[in-house]
Order: sequence, then C-alpha cells, then structure tokens
Amino acid sequence: MNDLTQKDRIQRIFKKQTVDRPPIICPGGMMNSAIVEVMNKTGHKLPQGHHDSKIMAEIAKDVHQNTGFENFGIPFCMTVEAEVLGSEINYGNLFCEPKIQKEVFATTSDVIFKELGAMEKNQRVNSIIEATYVLSKKYPDIPVIGSLTGPISTSASLVNPISFLKELRKNPSIAHSVINYVSNHIIELAKLMIENGANVISIADPTATGEILGPKMFDEYAVRYLNKIINAVHAMNTPVIVHICGKMSAVKKYIPMIKSDAISTDSSINLKLLKQEYPGLTTMGNVSTYLLEFGDEEKIANQTARLVNDGINIISPACGLSTSTPLKNIELMTKIVRES
Repeated sequence: MNDLTQKDRIQRIFKKQTVDRPPIICPGGMMNSAIVEVMNKTGHKLPQGHHDSKIMAEIAKDVHQNTGFENFGIPFCMTVEAEVLGSEINYGNLFCEPKIQKEVFATTSDVIFKELGAMEKNQRVNSIIEATYVLSKKYPDIPVIGSLTGPISTSASLVNPISFLKELRKNPSIAHSVINYVSNHIIELAKLMIENGANVISIADPTATGEILGPKMFDEYAVRYLNKIINAVHAMNTPVIVHICGKMSAVKKYIPMIKSDAISTDSSINLKLLKQEYPGLTTMGNVSTYLLEFGDEEKIANQTARLVNDGINIISPACGLSTSTPLKNIELMTKIVRES
C-alpha cells in the first residue's frame, strides 16, 4: 500500500479504509502554512499572494515541496468571506496575516443581505479559484484543500463581534437569519472551489467554541450551520474537515453530531481519549503549534510519534502556525509521519 498517492491516502482515510500510515497535512485558511522562511527561500511572498493567483499557486507549491505537508492549502487567511460581504480588511505583510480592520455592521439588525453571486464576482475569490484550478491540473496526485471560514466566525467578522455574540441570545431570530445568509455565501465559495478542482473542503470556526458559546448556543448555532454547509459540500461529493478550537468539555457530546468527515482539534484535546469515547470519529491533529515554534526537536518528535502511535487518522498542526515557525521543526514533524 506504500504506492498510494498523497490524494489516494487522504481519500481512503475519509472513506474509513485502511492506509499504510496517516497523511500529514496543513489545510490553509486559519491553519496557514506559508511561513516566512519558505517565502524568503523561494521569493514567492505574501501579501502579494493573497490577490495574485500565480503567486498564490507558487506559494502553495513551495510549502508542499519544502515542508513535507501532503497537500496544497489555500487561501492563506480567514478574511475572504468577510471581505466579499463588506468588511474592511488589513492585508498584513510578510510576517502578519490579514485581519479584519473594521466590521461592516454594528448589529445583526443592520446587516444588508447581498444576493448570491457576490463570491463569483469578487476579484480575490477569482484568484483563489484560478490557483485551485492550476494546482489541481498540474499536480493531480496531491490533494487541494479549499479552506473556508466557518459561519459563526464569518458572521462575527461582518457584525461587531461583541454585539453579535450578545444578539445570539437576545435576538435569536435575526441572528439565525444572518448566520443562514452567511452560510449560503460560504456554500457558494465552496462550490466555486470544488468546481475548479478542490478535493477537500476544510472549515475552521474559531469563534464557535464551547468556551465562547456555551453548550446550548453551540448546538443551536454552530452545529446547525456547520452541518448546513457540510451537507451542501457532501452533495458535491467532496469530503469536509472541521476544526474546533479550544477546550471541548462543555460541548463534547455535540461533536459527533457534526457531519464532517474528520474533526480537527486544538493541542489541549487528548485525541486518543476522544477516539475511545467516540469510535466513529475520524480524528485530525494536533501537534502543538507553540511547540513547533519554540520547542526542541526531541519534544516535537515525541509528540508527533505519540499521535501516530495513538492511531490518530490525520496528523497536522493543532491550529494556525506562526509565520515565524522554523522550517526545520516542520520538516522534522512531517518526516516522522512519512517514515512511520
């Protein structure tokens, strides 16, 4: 089975079929792997690559070739959806990822709903789908992961986040309408990615944690709208990864209700225990990104090997890599998995 391509391996994981070893990936988006050392080494750099499809595709290729990650992951930030829907973006620099400069609406009641089609008309989105198309055609054996920002986080990037979170409780009917609106546009972006060659969709929703929402609202809002997007992506015959940030104790019972093909978690989660408690879950993670940035090689090696030995289905960094993460630490992690 060691003749599996990188795409074959991850597809078999999603289908719960046997593989020779776990894939080692970094999906992009919140889990951006375009570190400064790789960009300086190759000369293909951000922030230019956020808008230029050729540079974007080159950076994705550079990351794959230099780190050992077994995928292409684009885009390289979490601001695309909010930008299309009206928020102001600071595109950052070589060292700093794009951020929301200013949310476009003060409250959920202020939201002006754009018609579907806004994604396809956006220049930055077109750069992403052009890069997706080029990568999928040029490297057919490597999975292209299209990364999305989840519905709660995107909504909190359109509406002042403090106001938005209060209104989840105080004004649920309007909150639902806004999150549903956002979800429909996220589905449109996923569709464009898939039609242009994305093999996997990854959704990260860092605002949708048990610590922020609590169990009731996690179920009412996060699970509901994540599943709306997942169902739409599954209808396009494409697997989905969902990353859940933070501690899970308050919302753990809801995790199996998320219909994704894999669940990715923060480093604070014991994935071995999560697998034991919910054997049906396909688990992904969760090498500490703090360890990857600051830790010594022995600790990185030990943590990575433990995850492989624990039977974690897909190995990856636990959350977003710092852009200053040393390349040698990433290479060590990927080497251990690839040689397991």
